[in-house]
Amino acid sequence: MVNPLEYIGRNSLNLFQLVGELIQLFIHTLYWCKQALRNLDKIFYFMVRMGVNTLPIASFTSLFVGMVMVLQTGYTLEKFGMAESLGAIVPIAMARELGPVLTALLLAGRIGAAITAEIGTMTVSEEVDALKTLGINPIGYLAMPRFLACLFMLPVLVVYADVVGILGGAVVTTAYFQIPVTIYFDRMAESLEVIDIIKGLVKAAVFGVTIAIVGCRYGLKTSGGAAGVGEATTRSVVCSFVSIYILNYFITRLWM
Repeated sequence: MVNPLEYIGRNSLNLFQLVGELIQLFIHTLYWCKQALRNLDKIFYFMVRMGVNTLPIASFTSLFVGMVMVLQTGYTLEKFGMAESLGAIVPIAMARELGPVLTALLLAGRIGAAITAEIGTMTVSEEVDALKTLGINPIGYLAMPRFLACLFMLPVLVVYADVVGILGGAVVTTAYFQIPVTIYFDRMAESLEVIDIIKGLVKAAVFGVTIAIVGCRYGLKTSGGAAGVGEATTRSVVCSFVSIYILNYFITRLWM
């Protein structure tokens, strides 16, 4: 029979160890950013993979999120004669919350898993050990380009997702609630402020760093062959999701 106190204590230690390893990897990756100019080709390669190749699914997700949000809130607001407020509600929600969080979750599932799988495969096949033998630091060679690519591309994707979501909301507002699109965008101009966009971009940058660091950490710690790569990838995605939720709460609380 498992002792509850022993179980809680062991898992608490594992959690603290994980947080410590993530912080340590983050600091080491920042240190190796000094070689960013020498690795621009790798950074741009990962930026294309993370950004351009993610645009189709990001467009699809953001468009329907904006449309569904209008449907969910519009009928309630219409009962109180406030349907015109949709032009204020949808853009703020997309800029502050839905755009950064949903895009980060999408990137964590698509790119975070790929980062872990790629580096994890290199780890179990001893390619990482070969890099060390050649005098190449794995963090500078593997983690740093992915780190910078996530840092720069997630905010760009968030801006794009915000625009698509807002346009999707405008279409549904006009089609279902017969509110002129000019009124929708007038309400948006009155309510949406630059600080709302900045808050979303700050969240996006933090989430991008988190996805890269978590993916690289689990990749570098992979063991156990092909099965180990699959397990590490699953753990990486779960850890990224949980980290995004927790960080989103604390960042939102700090901005209030």
